[in-house]
Amino acid sequence: MAGISTSCLTLSSRSKFRTHHARNIPGKTNCWRKLGIRAEVNYVNAEEAKKLVAAEGYVVLDVRDITQYERAHIKSCYHVPLFIENQDNDLGTIIKRTVHNNFSGLFFGLPFTKPNPEFVESVKGQFSPDSKLLLVCQEGLRSTAAANKLEQAGFQNIACITSGLQSVKPGTFDSEGSTELQNAGKAGLITIQGKISAVLGTVLICAYLFITFFPEQAEKLFQLAPAS
Repeated sequence: MAGISTSCLTLSSRSKFRTHHARNIPGKTNCWRKLGIRAEVNYVNAEEAKKLVAAEGYVVLDVRDITQYERAHIKSCYHVPLFIENQDNDLGTIIKRTVHNNFSGLFFGLPFTKPNPEFVESVKGQFSPDSKLLLVCQEGLRSTAAANKLEQAGFQNIACITSGLQSVKPGTFDSEGSTELQNAGKAGLITIQGKISAVLGTVLICAYLFITFFPEQAEKLFQLAPAS
């Protein structure tokens, strides 16, 4: 590897670059920054995650939105949401929020959110780059996105639970909240009234949207209905 100082990089048996021996050389660009090498995110299952916390000192960082966090979360974890509730009042956002609330919000209890612009800075305010962080979300997608952001920000020891908290069996972690960790993503009509109510709810929502966006056609249909 011509042109790269051996004091800047060492090669492990698995051919992964390690940087703990790196030094800044006066007049030369830091090799780490020049090559853009980053630490790898460690993806683990629930049992492996439990061992990381118990034996290796990893701290749990929950990146879900506040609603799922309040339904159930791992005891003594930290909470910095990757997405926050979108309360913007521009016309485009109002339309999107209305549609969302009449579908995903109503059926699944999902809030209308937007990316948290302060996510990385909030984490930096609580942890140093060499902190051992176990990122968790409900399905595994948000924790992966959060891990990527923190990795780019210089955090070196990041782990995520594959498939998220929905894959965690009851009793694996001590938890707090009104339900089990694996069920924290379930809310809305789906859980309250079951499949039959969900179908009826779909019909009602479609009727509501039809009346809202096509009032003249809806009025004609009402006129065709037989009088009682």
